[in-house]
Parts: sequence; structure tokens; C-alpha cells
Amino acid sequence: MQNRPEQPPAPLDGPAVDVSDARELLLGYLAWYREALLRKISGLSDDQLRTPVEPLRWSPLGLVQHLGRVERRWLRWGFAAEDVLAYPPGGDEAEWTVPADTPVGTVITAYRDEVNAASSLIAAAALTDKARVGGRFPTPDQAPSLGRILFHLLQEYARHVGHLDIARELIDGETGE
Repeated sequence: MQNRPEQPPAPLDGPAVDVSDARELLLGYLAWYREALLRKISGLSDDQLRTPVEPLRWSPLGLVQHLGRVERRWLRWGFAAEDVLAYPPGGDEAEWTVPADTPVGTVITAYRDEVNAASSLIAAAALTDKARVGGRFPTPDQAPSLGRILFHLLQEYARHVGHLDIARELIDGETGE
């Protein structure tokens, strides 16, 4: 006799269960994590968004800012070799700290703008296309494929959205899925 759970298992996150195309899976999961990032900060006050969470030492809004810059570094500077500011002056502190006079909406809009720019680059390329030389990757032998870049980006999101689950629980007791 099989043990059957009393409740059916939760639906899978990401793309539909019948999706098997590698590109569609990769982009579907990336889209899911991008949405999860914003979903997990929903309902936080301005103060909760800005206050660094101990012992993590970063704020939820700082994480959104960081992931927008990660999108820029890997897709615009990395894959497309665009001449963009890859790292803010001030190093890690500037990467993760949102100035008090910067509105929350400005950070969210900047994040969405980077996601939109990255999505446009991705839509116009194959997973096997190599990154252009001249931005993040100075030589052809250092330039990875778009697929490799997207897998890196996906793991970055998975890790940080998991961190955000912990931060949110510490802030207000909300737990993630």
C-alpha cells in the first residue's frame, strides 16, 4: 500500500509542467525569480525596505538594487559589451546601500529597466551565441555563451531570493513558498 499525502503536492514554480524546451525552461524560471523578488518585498513599508536586516547587513531594497546591477553586468556589459557603469563607485557598500534620498520607486524602476534591457538582448540571441568582446570579457576565449550567462544569472536569483525569504521572516514573520 502506498503512502499518499492528505493534500496534493504544491504546483511547481516556474514554467508549466509540460515545458521541456531548454530555452523556454531557462527563461521561464528566470522570469519566475524576477517576479518572486518583487513579490517578496510587496507589503513592506518604506522603513522596512530600507533598513538593513541583521545579521545579513543588507536591506531588501538594497538587494533589489544589487540584482538590477547584476542584470546590467551580465547582460549589457557582459553579453552585449555595452559601455555601461558596471560597478558603482564606492564598491560593495554602494552596491548594496540605497541613499536615503533615493525614492523606493526609483530603485524599482531602475531594476525593471535593467530587466527589460536584458530581456531585449536575450530575445534577439540564441543560447549558443557568445558574448561580445570588449565589455566584461576582454578576449574571445573568455566570452561565454548566452546560455552560460543565463544559468549564472538564474543561480544568482535563486540564491538571493532565498536570502530574501530569510530577511522577510526576520522583518515581519512572513515566510516564502
